[in-house]
Parts: sequence; structure tokens; C-alpha cells
Amino acid sequence: MSRVQPLGERCSWCGTDPLYCKYHDDEWGVPVHDDRHLFEMLILEGAQAGLSWITILRKRAAYRRAFDRFDARKIAKYGAAKKRSLMADAGIVRNRLKIDAAVTNARAFLAVQKEFGSFDAYIWQFVGGHPRINRPAAHHHIPARTPESDAMSRDLKKRGFRFVGSTICYAFMQATGMVDDHVRDCLCANLTYS
Repeated sequence: MSRVQPLGERCSWCGTDPLYCKYHDDEWGVPVHDDRHLFEMLILEGAQAGLSWITILRKRAAYRRAFDRFDARKIAKYGAAKKRSLMADAGIVRNRLKIDAAVTNARAFLAVQKEFGSFDAYIWQFVGGHPRINRPAAHHHIPARTPESDAMSRDLKKRGFRFVGSTICYAFMQATGMVDDHVRDCLCANLTYS
């Protein structure tokens, strides 16, 4: 799904970096219902923990290559040799806990797909199946977590997912359009989709 873009100012958090601006304009707050993309964003948000999002965006192509384009079936089968090769890959965040979590999360993701028919059907229940449009007055009014992200985090952890704290879950919700936090005067506020 892509947006029909008017001209105007962006949310202040993306600054002027072209990669960040493209992400802001084309992805952030846009509803996602594709399981592979949802899985990608869940893994990338977990990888971002303790880092800036622009760092992850700059490594995104390397993540797609290193993690088999986020094919959960392949990632679920990663063993020690593959994990060692990932730890040696300078294109991604080389953190053993985050790499292990990606494998664990792939297995949990497949279990959710089996139980619910799709990860999409499962994850969107946390917002009642429809995006939450917030329109804060300014960036500093955007929360780091909400009752919905708290509930999502609790349930994901119960299902064996890792690196899914409430703040990570809320960032995931923003990244996948479950919530749309573009500020009121942002060029992406009140856009239509085509």
C-alpha cells in the first residue's frame, strides 16, 4: 500500500536524511498485512533495541541478505554455524542475544501462524483490526508505550518471543501502521492510500 503524497513538512524525528525521510513518507504509519513484512519489522525493531532506528535502516539491505529475506521457515532452522556467520557479518548488528532472538522469534512466529492462520490475524487483534490514528500536536507527545503495546508484549513473551518489550512493541506498531502517530501538521497526516 502506498500513500498519495502532498507537499509539506515532515514529523521532526526524521530530520533531513534521505533514507529516514523515505521511511517516514512511505512506511511509518502505513498499515501492513503481509506476514513476511510483519516478521521483518519485528526482527528489525528487536535489533534496534539500544540503537537508533537510522542505524537499522542503513543496515536493512544487509539484514535482508543475511536473514534470507526474512523467511521465517529458513531462519527457524538456523544452527550454530549460521549463527557464527551472522556474528561475523559486519553488515548487521553483531549481538549474539539479538541473533539468537531472531531464530527463537522465527519459531514462535511459525507457531502463531499455525494457530491463527496468519501472523497478521494474530497481531492486528491488539488494535481491534483497525489502525489507531492519534495525531499528536508534537513529537514529544507521542508515548513510548501504551496499554495495547503492553498487552502485545505480554502475549508475545508468553508465546516465547524475545526482544519484545512494550517500547519495542509500540515502535513495531508504528512501523507497521497499527498506529499512526504522524503529528497534526505533518505532510503524511490525513493522507489517502492507493
